[in-house]
Amino acid sequence: MELSETGRRFVVHWGEMGSAWGVNRTVAQIHALLFFHGKPLNAEEISDTLAAARSNVSTSLKELQNWNLIRVTQVLGDRRDYFETSHDVWELFRTIVRERKEREFDPTSRLLHELVSQPSFQQEPPDVQDRLRETQRFMEALGAWSDEMLRLTPATLEKVLGLGAKVQKFLRNPEPGVVPPEPTNLPPPLF
Repeated sequence: MELSETGRRFVVHWGEMGSAWGVNRTVAQIHALLFFHGKPLNAEEISDTLAAARSNVSTSLKELQNWNLIRVTQVLGDRRDYFETSHDVWELFRTIVRERKEREFDPTSRLLHELVSQPSFQQEPPDVQDRLRETQRFMEALGAWSDEMLRLTPATLEKVLGLGAKVQKFLRNPEPGVVPPEPTNLPPPLF
């Protein structure tokens, strides 16, 4: 399959961004190709289009399946596996956030909880205890927030994202006569 100039630029750029996000370039390019093409492709078509080694494509497809970003499908009359991804960018975003949270964020939260709960934790210097407890509170707050965001429908999530700047402006510079909300024990905003 021959990509248009738009398709080529999109796939190449997505591969470059994949590297910045900690994802193998070929993995990101395959996902971009499937998203851009919009129809199922078999491994041979993917390999030929990207000029990538078949073994690299096979390994990358398995990784994308492990991330729940692609699924295997069949084409009538063809025994090969075909691969497709969602066309819904919001669904893809939610999948990536959910998978990264489960793989990277949640284990750190569990470890912090375990460390702070250990009797030996009391032997650590007070400043170390404070930093780890504050990190744990931060991780718990951020984890609860992300869980809530993942429960939202795409339409609601889009509205929440649109409100973000307005809420920040209100919290930073309330109108005269408006009492800002009481501070909480939550960590300061990241943005």
